Amino acid sequence: MRKLLVAGNWKMHGRLSQNEELMNSLFQQLPALSESIDILVCPPSIYLDQIKRLVDGRLIGVGAQNVSCFELDGAHTGEYSASMLADLGVSYVLIGHSERRSEQHESNDQVAIKLKNALKAGLVPLLCVGETLAEREAGLVENVIADQLSIAFAGLDSDELSRVVVAYEPVWAIGTGKTATPEQAQHVHAYIREFVAGGFGSELSLNMKILYGGSVKAANAEELFKQPDIDGGLIGGAALVTEEFTAICRAAANSPKYG
Repeated sequence: MRKLLVAGNWKMHGRLSQNEELMNSLFQQLPALSESIDILVCPPSIYLDQIKRLVDGRLIGVGAQNVSCFELDGAHTGEYSASMLADLGVSYVLIGHSERRSEQHESNDQVAIKLKNALKAGLVPLLCVGETLAEREAGLVENVIADQLSIAFAGLDSDELSRVVVAYEPVWAIGTGKTATPEQAQHVHAYIREFVAGGFGSELSLNMKILYGGSVKAANAEELFKQPDIDGGLIGGAALVTEEFTAICRAAANSPKYG
């Protein structure tokens, strides 16, 4: 049975005082929910140490938003490696978020390298995949997803892949207020699960968490999480509002599938 995961991506938001206030309010709301679902926050890297100290063993995971393509220490100014994140006590890392792909021009090949570096360091990678509006309108959704997954998974064995979480984020629904309908999201999630089953077997596929990340809010979380292949959410702006994030986590915890 797949335990639902709700991951809050803070993106480029936060200040020391704001972070502490947000986390303290989450600690008041989330302990009971964290017994039935996994909860994760991904602050900007500069605040990872602060958030890790604030969490201090509570049942909330801490993840990074990015990691370097370089595996080893070296002359790579501004970069930080997967082993550094592990040394800091970070447990998860986002890989290939749509904003990284578009704004920093990360290629599928770079995403694949980052994924492998994260796995070597013992981190849980949240691999983000998804299509643009133009690709959807051209009927290329499955082609785009297949390309992204094929390159990212190349060379991985079943044990490595079993530690990967996939997040489907339609690019046209990121930060736009738009969201795929539950049926649209479910269709792509089912395709991802079928793709994994075809390459690595049905058991691994059935155990893989596949999150939806496209303007998830309290208002739509319940319907999204009812879908059979949606195992939680990668949450953007709503992760910065205690009431919204808590309501999304509650919707996951109350899911009739696994709650």
